[in-house]
Amino acid sequence: MRSHLRPLLMTSTALLTASVTALGGASQSQGQTLNSYGMPGAIDTPIAAPLPEAELVGTISYSDYGRRLTMSFQPVPRLTTTLRYSKIEGIDTKRDALKDRSFDLQYQLLNEAQGWQPALAVGLRDFMGTGVYSSEYIVATKSLSPRLRVTGGVGWGRLAGAWRRTDYTDEGGKPNVDDWFTGDAKPFASVEWQATDNLSLLAEYSHDDYQPEVEGGGADAPDAKWNLGVNYKIGDVYQVGAYTVGGEVFGIRGSVALNARESQFPSGLEPAPAPVRPRPAPSADPDGWSGAWTADATARPVIQNALSKALANEGQTLESLALSANRAEVRIRNGRYNLQPEAIGRTARLMTRALPPSVETFVITSIESGMPASSVVLQRSDIERLENTAAARIAQEAQILNADPRPGDLVMTEGLYPKFSWSLRPFASLGLWDPDESWRYELGAEAKARYEIRPGLVLSGSLRQRLVGSADQEAPDELTPAEYLADGSDTNEAGVPRVRSDGRMYSGNSDPFIPELTLAWYAKPTPTTYSRVTVGLIERAYGGISAEALWKPVDSRLALGVEVNRVRKRDFDQLFKFRDYEVTTGHVSAYYDFGGGVWGQLDAGKYLAGDVGATVTLHREFENGWRIGAYATKTDLSEEEFGEGSFDKGVLISIPLNWATGTPSTKTVKADIRSLSRDGGARLRVDGRLYNAVRDSHTGELYDGWGKFWR
Repeated sequence: MRSHLRPLLMTSTALLTASVTALGGASQSQGQTLNSYGMPGAIDTPIAAPLPEAELVGTISYSDYGRRLTMSFQPVPRLTTTLRYSKIEGIDTKRDALKDRSFDLQYQLLNEAQGWQPALAVGLRDFMGTGVYSSEYIVATKSLSPRLRVTGGVGWGRLAGAWRRTDYTDEGGKPNVDDWFTGDAKPFASVEWQATDNLSLLAEYSHDDYQPEVEGGGADAPDAKWNLGVNYKIGDVYQVGAYTVGGEVFGIRGSVALNARESQFPSGLEPAPAPVRPRPAPSADPDGWSGAWTADATARPVIQNALSKALANEGQTLESLALSANRAEVRIRNGRYNLQPEAIGRTARLMTRALPPSVETFVITSIESGMPASSVVLQRSDIERLENTAAARIAQEAQILNADPRPGDLVMTEGLYPKFSWSLRPFASLGLWDPDESWRYELGAEAKARYEIRPGLVLSGSLRQRLVGSADQEAPDELTPAEYLADGSDTNEAGVPRVRSDGRMYSGNSDPFIPELTLAWYAKPTPTTYSRVTVGLIERAYGGISAEALWKPVDSRLALGVEVNRVRKRDFDQLFKFRDYEVTTGHVSAYYDFGGGVWGQLDAGKYLAGDVGATVTLHREFENGWRIGAYATKTDLSEEEFGEGSFDKGVLISIPLNWATGTPSTKTVKADIRSLSRDGGARLRVDGRLYNAVRDSHTGELYDGWGKFWR
């Protein structure tokens, strides 16, 4: 292999030398330019540079060779990941165009250093599925001046002008390992010159001859191997560009970048917390210091009422209070701050203002779904002494313990239960990257109601009325909805129960419908175990009963869980009728926090279609609550039984609302972007699963967000 690569690298070097001679250099730093594939690069070719860590970028590119919608993310400093949806006319025998989903990975082997050391990266483009863009590469990049950057590399597959022909009618969706770094290898190169602080001029040499697009009739083959382009940056968020491929085909590109670590309101817009109130000298309040106040039966109710009102102004609910001469425990439900340490810190400040001076030990217990998740123990003298120091100092003094599930000295705050709340607001439902339609939507009104009977026992539901939308009712197998209803079968041609593939039959309802209506009971049987039972209309497609148990010590990286569900398929009008299909599903789960914001989940068991297998999920979470993950499921269904996609996979995104608005909120915007909705590997969608309910109040998450303690 070395003898083949040497002349290729020499050719790349020669191309770069010629380009550098032509362009020259200047002064000013240059940012990251994105290519038409949504990755750091020139026009079509890559460069050896990552995105900034935690950056999420959406890119759209359009030319006669096709349209590409790309989402790229930098979960860790050296790894760049990409999920792409593309449309290429004329090359799919099933549809009028190939609407393809593809994945890229690029790993940074070396960062650029002083002297002659370039940055070096290796990458896989469209490495699974149909592989219409399938390529692999090794690439080196060097900045010759602050305004001039040159790149040379060796590519296989499309980057070498070799299209690996694929049968687009098969299931696809599998890593094409046998194709990686095989076939002829050819050089590519690029130059980027930053003409101004915002404008860059691009030139690249590429062997991609766009054979599948040309055969599909979308455009003529490029006349030359040189591509030219311009890129214009608008601040740190937006990029727009235009390019020509081979001097014949023109294209445009635009991108939007968000960084999980760079909020528009890094300090937030919440009011400043109440200051810590130092205790008076013992001589100024002898009864308060001696604990004599405990003999007054009215003292505790007065203190509890005052503290409850103060906490309510901070968006916290004081569930209960235990109070003695030298110790106080408050159990709070955080309704405002997306990071629990901020709620705990503000509670500690208010306790210094409400409690008599003899109370030295503060215990702040976080309540999640009615369950005591953790107890943070602080000494009042430490709070007074360290108020104006870094949050890390008070973290060293704090203890985080398993919360006692049933302490005998707690007194509930009066008037909390039962509690009824409701809301009426618009709803929006969006489906992306379908093989038939790029996107579908529904807009309408939603009424929600919640009745908290007692701590941990909640009756909740919602009612929706669609107003407009493109997500109409559609049946599988090219049947009309009426034909599918008349057929009455809940299985496909392979004999697999249709548990998700007829999901569009639940869309397009013009009458009011009920997405969910459940009674949920949460409990904590022991200091390290949690339980949940949910019964009712659990999700739009299934109703029944779901039971779950979780073992999770507060300071453990490992958690173990088990879930069992007995459900029946709901009728497509999403009211109170059911179809014939009924199933028992269940999983055992293991969760592990690897540190550094990375945690994983393994679920093994029986899925909705009766298939048996496992799901692996990996998450990257940042200190401010941003979370992006990816998952894959493989079961005992064959690729033919599963259908297009071969196995279930997707991307999970969760963005805290306060990151965008600056206003404190516990709400998040969530998305589950999957390649296809198929029947294999499908799980019941249950709200309030235990691990996510308690995780934010356990040691790892508390310490990650502890910087907000004094905020």
